Amino acid sequence: MNGGAAATTARFDPPGGGLRGSLRVPADKSISHRAALFGAMSSGAVRVRNYLHAADTDSTLAAVQALGTRVEQSGTPGELTLHGVGLRGARALDGALDVGNAGTLMRLICGWLAGQPAGTWTLDGDDSIRSRPMDRVVAPLRLMGARIDAREDRFAPLTIHGGSLHGIAYASPVASAQVKSCVLIAGLATPEGASVTEPHPSRDHTERLLASAGVPLSRDGLRVTVAPVDALELGDVDVPGDLSSAAFFVAAALLVPGSRVVLENVNVNWTRTGFLRIAERMGARIGGQLEPPGGFTAGEPVSDLEVAHGPLRGTTVEADEVPLAIDELPLVALLGCCAEGETVVRGAQELRVKESDRIATVVEGLRALGAEIEATDDGFVVQGRGAGALRGGRIASHGDHRLAMLGAVAGLASRAGVEVDGMEAAAVSYPGFAADLAGLIAR
Repeated sequence: MNGGAAATTARFDPPGGGLRGSLRVPADKSISHRAALFGAMSSGAVRVRNYLHAADTDSTLAAVQALGTRVEQSGTPGELTLHGVGLRGARALDGALDVGNAGTLMRLICGWLAGQPAGTWTLDGDDSIRSRPMDRVVAPLRLMGARIDAREDRFAPLTIHGGSLHGIAYASPVASAQVKSCVLIAGLATPEGASVTEPHPSRDHTERLLASAGVPLSRDGLRVTVAPVDALELGDVDVPGDLSSAAFFVAAALLVPGSRVVLENVNVNWTRTGFLRIAERMGARIGGQLEPPGGFTAGEPVSDLEVAHGPLRGTTVEADEVPLAIDELPLVALLGCCAEGETVVRGAQELRVKESDRIATVVEGLRALGAEIEATDDGFVVQGRGAGALRGGRIASHGDHRLAMLGAVAGLASRAGVEVDGMEAAAVSYPGFAADLAGLIAR
């Protein structure tokens, strides 16, 4: 294996032995985004430990600084202190606020800015952001009284005009933590508060951080409600390891014979561990203390995960499981290729509006490596052929960090290795991915 995160093309070959050792994966990207945003919205100093420094989360830090937040970096990697501007104190800008490739930043910050008493902000980003639907947050915010201009009424750039908002009881047509978070954040600045009901559960990091900041919050089945507040007091935030990053090593250990790895301090919030439950259903042996489904605390549960190689069998993933494994579904496709029997994913239309159309790009990429996989409108169907099903070849990342890392893991599980075009895309969430993978092989 050679290549790294800065390379245009990197090659990943099947190792001579299994992956061995322990690894602490990078900090959780979703929680890092939210820690920076809620730190900016807080009235006092917020100390964040283990913040993820990657392209997307650095865009969030730059954005909150542009809006007036003072960010102090300590000498300890990942440790910083945010001196926020308060819930209603965002600074107006003359130029556009660049969100880069960060969809979480783009959608969540809309809820904050729409509730500012005055000011105008234009949000823009890269070509990927400009192609991703923003009407899913624009629509509920407009129902709350927000004034937002959008290209073709649904795409970035967005121009947000601060003003008075009113509360809402919103039934979201999609299970999306970003949509839910946007509406809840906007609800904080209304006289009535806000509630969001989803068709299926989605990630609840926003709710946990709001609860930690003292926001009155309740959950009733698929509905979550926040009350209005005058100020946020978040305090300290310890960001755990990212399950979505750990998932690539889970998949690699499951697929490469002789592997046994321990992934340390991983976030095991039940709304994030859908992939682990799917993998266990496929026959995976994963040790660790996972949070029971339906649990809720003001903080994030963590555990060490121990994963060992073993045979896999096909499974079916239904729509209610999709939001809890949305970023890991490409890995389900890869596991399905090397399992025995058929693997089907349904109800995953959301994959088509990620950094790439992840249904089309995953199917195209794995098929080029020898997989028997077909796309459907809302997912894919894989005919598993067991270990050694992938011959290898070449796969393009399409600028999508998760496709780049998927190609790397596929190379380890293939017969002849895989070249990944655009491996540098991994830096969006995991700049050191190739090096960490090589380290487990070298052990």
